[in-house]
Amino acid sequence: MKNGLQKFGKFLSSMVMPNIGAFIAWGFITALFIPDGWLPNEQLASIQPYMLTYLLPVLIAYTGGRMVGGDRGGVIGAIAVMGCIAGVGGTEGQPMLMGAMVMGPFAGWIIKKFDKFMETRMPAGFEMLINNFSVGIIGMLIAILGFYVIGPFMTAILAVLTAGVDVLIKHNLLPLSAIFIEPAKVLFLNNAINHGIFTPIGAEQVKTAGQSIMYMLEANPGPGLGVLLAYWAFSKDKATRDSAPGAIIIHFLGGIHEIYFPYVLMNPVVIIAPIVGNICAITWFSLTGCGLKGPSSPGSIIAFLAMAPKDKILLVIIGVLIAAAVSFVIASVIIRATSSSVSIEDAQGQVADMKAQAKGASAVTDAEAVRKVIFACDAGMGSSAMGATKFRNRIKAMRPDITVTNTSVDNIPADCDIAVVQTTLQDRAKKSAPQAQLVTIGNFLNDPALDALYVQLTTLDAPAEAQTDDAEEAVESAGKAVKKDVIVRESIKLNQPSVTKEEAIRRAGELLVERGCVEPQYVDAMLEREKLVSTYMGMGIAIPHGTAQAKGTVKKTAITMVQYPDGVDFGDEKAQLVFGIAGIGDEHLDLLGKIAECLDNPEDLEKMKTTDDVDWILSILS
Repeated sequence: MKNGLQKFGKFLSSMVMPNIGAFIAWGFITALFIPDGWLPNEQLASIQPYMLTYLLPVLIAYTGGRMVGGDRGGVIGAIAVMGCIAGVGGTEGQPMLMGAMVMGPFAGWIIKKFDKFMETRMPAGFEMLINNFSVGIIGMLIAILGFYVIGPFMTAILAVLTAGVDVLIKHNLLPLSAIFIEPAKVLFLNNAINHGIFTPIGAEQVKTAGQSIMYMLEANPGPGLGVLLAYWAFSKDKATRDSAPGAIIIHFLGGIHEIYFPYVLMNPVVIIAPIVGNICAITWFSLTGCGLKGPSSPGSIIAFLAMAPKDKILLVIIGVLIAAAVSFVIASVIIRATSSSVSIEDAQGQVADMKAQAKGASAVTDAEAVRKVIFACDAGMGSSAMGATKFRNRIKAMRPDITVTNTSVDNIPADCDIAVVQTTLQDRAKKSAPQAQLVTIGNFLNDPALDALYVQLTTLDAPAEAQTDDAEEAVESAGKAVKKDVIVRESIKLNQPSVTKEEAIRRAGELLVERGCVEPQYVDAMLEREKLVSTYMGMGIAIPHGTAQAKGTVKKTAITMVQYPDGVDFGDEKAQLVFGIAGIGDEHLDLLGKIAECLDNPEDLEKMKTTDDVDWILSILS
């Protein structure tokens, strides 16, 4: 049920998120220019109802239709929702935001089915005629359906919801809505609830009262602030404490509430804190008659106060502080009394993946059409190469038509279908390959997202196509014999005492220097690379290497190996094997392929972590 709700929430959120800017524009016009606004202006205020009635529903419907049916789906979704808008009386009726969330995907699904049906039936020379007329005619029919059925139906639903809210307000029960609102945030239902339900109800209340408490229910930054402050003060994990101050700034000033979701996911009991905090805040707002003039989007304290009436700003600030204080006290008790087995990095990775899916970034929409998967890291040298080799060996029997290779995150090729990157590199990956679908991971070896990708790419009804030349070359490269001088006896150090991560990385680099394979400054570049993204791969293996900028200091391809039986701390994980890498071109990839093969043999991997037999290790890696 949780997965189903998350999937549903992600889909609804993905219709709203690209259009948040339009909500902000509408909100500011409302707050500034309505009669009770900061700068009353009757002429400029007249823009507001047209944006709410036409612009926002059309944008949402277009986005939803495009998600399902591509560009043609977006166009037909926009056509379809106009029927709903007209069916309820245009600017005189209820805003069709919820109607847009229904009509857009529905219309996109219809045109997608039509296009599928016509794939083998399209007469040559009539493509443009049929494509254009099909969108026009089908769009007209769905718009008529919206006029007579969907529009009035959604109005009835909204009327019921509005009546329910009125009952809650009348009986002082509105604060209890926080019981549903705060968990909904973690399930990514917040945008759908806020802009699909609260915004239309709030818009109706603003028409009569000049403000609405509905805009305050979900956007209040106080509850999340209390959670982050509690982790900063009382978390037992240093990484969590260190990350909290930055998260506080992003959440409270930037308005990105998603930043505190990982802290809740680390210890789900903590959700009690923002729930109770928001209950207290809503109670305060109800008793003092507070409300906002427009939606606070994003939920920053800046936007929250900008939408507040001039005479209620102090009361609004007090309400935010109440929420933060109550949430802080409760979260502090829970954090000090309990412990979590989930690290902040894992929780952040989970949320990042959820968010990426909400934006359509990491869901493999057409697995059968995938032909190239790229593993990308900062330099494209070590971690991504290892990940690509292991995934290629794993998938080649089921999908020999797929090329799996690696590169630096800034050089992802234009023909990449799926880019696999660590969470912290996803923004750079989007700029490098906007056409590719992103799969964000925590590490390149045993991340659950890689298991999910494997399942999506291999569970097809259609047989795999013939193997391409590129795929054959990529598969064969993993089995090539390793050059004898890439790793030598002198570059392997066994049974070393545990040291710090920085000392382990420096030792691996110094062995490269001793062999004359790199300049001494390459060691510093290895430490700089570690600050960008961890080179811990999972399964007790770390592969530190230099940054992309340091490749010019590499004289010769080489790999070193230092064994630490008791492990070296790489964050919350321990690495027993630390491989230092310096590569010219792709010469080091063969050895990484051999290491990847060892990972598929648990006995060999465990023996490598404790053996004192250098000859055996050389035999395994050659």
